[in-house]
Amino acid sequence: MNLHTLFRSALIGLGALSLAACGINSVPTAEENAKAKWADVEAQFQRRANLVPNLAEVAKGAGENERAILTEVTEARAKATSVNVTAEDLGDEAKMEEFAAAQSQMSAGIGRLLASFEAYPNIQSTQAYLTLQSQLEGTENRIAVAIRDYNEAVRQYNTTIRTFPDSIGANIIHGAEPMVPYKATTEGAEEAPKIDMTSGE
Repeated sequence: MNLHTLFRSALIGLGALSLAACGINSVPTAEENAKAKWADVEAQFQRRANLVPNLAEVAKGAGENERAILTEVTEARAKATSVNVTAEDLGDEAKMEEFAAAQSQMSAGIGRLLASFEAYPNIQSTQAYLTLQSQLEGTENRIAVAIRDYNEAVRQYNTTIRTFPDSIGANIIHGAEPMVPYKATTEGAEEAPKIDMTSGE
């Protein structure tokens, strides 16, 4: 091997190493950002779950049908809080779908229960109901924002590990796998419930 060929090989090797180095920091940075955003999603869903006991208080003044719906919501809450998605599960599509399905079921139940309260002007006029409605709407809005931010972080991470030159480091050094974005199983499930406050007047 002559000196020219050796020099050229060394340059190619250094070039490849420098390209791979681009992924050394960018891939784990994007990954940690997505994991942090997922923690925000979980926190907001937990915040909503924590409001379910307040629904029970409000439902005391309602009829049997509403209490039956409350039982469904309570059971949905138990299921939703039992499905955990850790940072290591963010690439597991089945696990993400299971989590989304449980949360969507809870969303639907809460929406039905709040809608059923419209038949009770005495409930709608209480401070407890008004406070709970505001808290739930605020929490649903926070959930929507957290999911949007998580999905954007996942998009950035997935783009990083698939885009040259970061893909070199992602594949060689990190063994990076794509993450799964959050998708609600029911269209509009993550939108804040809308209650017509004038319907009972």
